[in-house]
Amino acid sequence: MNRCRNLIFILGDQLSPQMSSLAGVDLERDVILMCEVAEETTYVRHHRKKLVFILSAMRHFAAELTAKGFKLQYVRLDDAQNSGSFTGELKRAVKDLSPDSVLVTEPGEWRVLQSMLKWEEETGVGVRILPDTRYLCSHEEFGLWVEGRRDLTMEFFYREMRRKTGLLMDGDAPVGGRWNFDSENRSPAKPDLFRPRHLQFPPDDVTRNVMEMVEERFPDHMGSADGFAFAVTSTDAEKAADAFIDDFLPKFGETQDAMVKDDPFLNHSLLSFYINLGFLDPLSLCRKAERAYLEGHAPINAVEGFIRQIIGWREYMRGIYWRFMPDYAQRNFFEVSRPLPEFFWTAKTDMACLATVIGETIENAYAHHIQRLMITGNFAMLAGLDPFALHEWYLEVYADAYEWVELPNVIGMSQFADGGLLGSKPYAASGAYISRMSDYCGTCRYDVKKKTGEGACPFNALYWDFLDRNKNKLSGNRRLAQTYAAWRRMDDGQRATYRESARAFLQKLDDGLFV
Repeated sequence: MNRCRNLIFILGDQLSPQMSSLAGVDLERDVILMCEVAEETTYVRHHRKKLVFILSAMRHFAAELTAKGFKLQYVRLDDAQNSGSFTGELKRAVKDLSPDSVLVTEPGEWRVLQSMLKWEEETGVGVRILPDTRYLCSHEEFGLWVEGRRDLTMEFFYREMRRKTGLLMDGDAPVGGRWNFDSENRSPAKPDLFRPRHLQFPPDDVTRNVMEMVEERFPDHMGSADGFAFAVTSTDAEKAADAFIDDFLPKFGETQDAMVKDDPFLNHSLLSFYINLGFLDPLSLCRKAERAYLEGHAPINAVEGFIRQIIGWREYMRGIYWRFMPDYAQRNFFEVSRPLPEFFWTAKTDMACLATVIGETIENAYAHHIQRLMITGNFAMLAGLDPFALHEWYLEVYADAYEWVELPNVIGMSQFADGGLLGSKPYAASGAYISRMSDYCGTCRYDVKKKTGEGACPFNALYWDFLDRNKNKLSGNRRLAQTYAAWRRMDDGQRATYRESARAFLQKLDDGLFV
C-alpha cells in the first residue's frame, strides 16, 4: 500500500461501523489496521470458545469493511511476521504505510491504554485516542456524578441514565410509578421442555478455520471449540436480539434469578457477548425492549430489569472501573489469599451447585449473572479465595468478559473486596438460598438442610464462619444487623460447631482433597 493519511487501529471489541475512529473516514486516503496478536490471546488463558468468538467475529467484520470499500490491513495470529503485540503490529504498519497520524478509539482495558499512551513516542507519529461513543455516560460525566458523593449506590446512577435516555419515563416520573421492579424478579423456575430454544448459528468456513487454529494453538486453555454456535456477524447478532425480544423477554424478569440444572440459559438474553463486542448498540436494544412493553408484549418487571442491566449496571461498572483503576484491581478488603481449588477448572466436586455451574461454564463459556454471583462468587467469598485470582478466572472463562465490566463485578459486587465502595453489603448466602432458587440441591451428596458435620452442605457452616471471622469489618454494617444479632443469639456450642465444620472443610481445600 502507498502512504496513507490516517492509520485507523480497530481493536477486537470495537466491531462496529459507528466507532468514533471510523467517523469521517476517507476511503481513498485512510487505512484500517486490525490484528490478532498472541499477547491478547494469552495474557490470561481465555476459554477456547471465547477465542473462537472474538477471532472469527474480527475476521467477519474485516471482510464486511473490505466489501464496503475500506482499505484494510489484517494481521492473522498465524501470520509469519506477526510480532505478537498491538504495539509491534502498529510499528510494522507505520513503517509500511508512513501515515500522517494514527487514530484509535479508547480501549476498554487499563493495560491496553497504558500501551497506547506510549505509541506516539514509539512510532514517531501523532496518535489521537478518541472517546468511545458507544456508551451513554462518558468518563467526565461519571466523574461529575461521583464528585462529592459519600454513597455511590448504583440505583441513583441508574435513575440519572433513565432520565437522560427517556427510557420507561412518563415525563419526569418512571413508568409504572416505580424505578425498580426487582422484587418481582425472584421466582424459582422449573424445567420446561416447551421453553423456546435460543438461536444457534452453525460455523461457516471462516469460523471452522478459526476453530481448528484455536484447538491447535491453545490446548491448555479451558473448554473446547466443538459445539461453537455464537453469532459472528452483526446481522446474526440482530437476529439473536429479535428472537430474545419475541421469545424470552416476556418471562425474563420473573426467572432472571432462577437456576435450573440442564437448562443453563433459561430466559436470559445471551446478548452481552454481542453488545460488548460492538455488534449490538445498547441504546437501540433497550428501545426495542421498551417498545415490547409499550405494545403489550412484555410486562414492566421484565423490561425494566433488562434495561437496568444495560444502562444501569453495565454503564455503572464501566464508570467505577475507569474512576478507580489501577488500584481497584488489587483491593482485598478481607485480606484473603487462598488459591482457587482445582475444581474451578475441572468441575469435579461433590457440591452439585458448583459442579453444575462450572461444568456449564466449561461447556458454554457462559453462566448467567446469578450463577456467577451466588454460586461461584458466593463460594469464593465464603471460602476466602484470593479475589484477584478469582477475577482472572472470570476473565478467562466467560466469552462476554472484558476487564472493564468483569473486574468491578468480581472485586466489588461479588467479593466485596473494595470494602463497600460499590455494594452496600456482601452477597453472602447459605445453602438455603441456593435450594430456594435452584434445583441443584436435590441431587447433591451434601444435605442442604443439615447445618454442620459430615454430609452437611458446606455453604451453611462457611456462611456463619465468614461472618464470624470478619465481624470486626462487617458487624457495623446496618444491612447485616439482624444477621449478626442471630449469630449472637446462638449458644457458644452451636457457634463453635459452625466454626469447626467450616475449619474442617477449608482444611480439605488447603490439602487438595476432593470435596
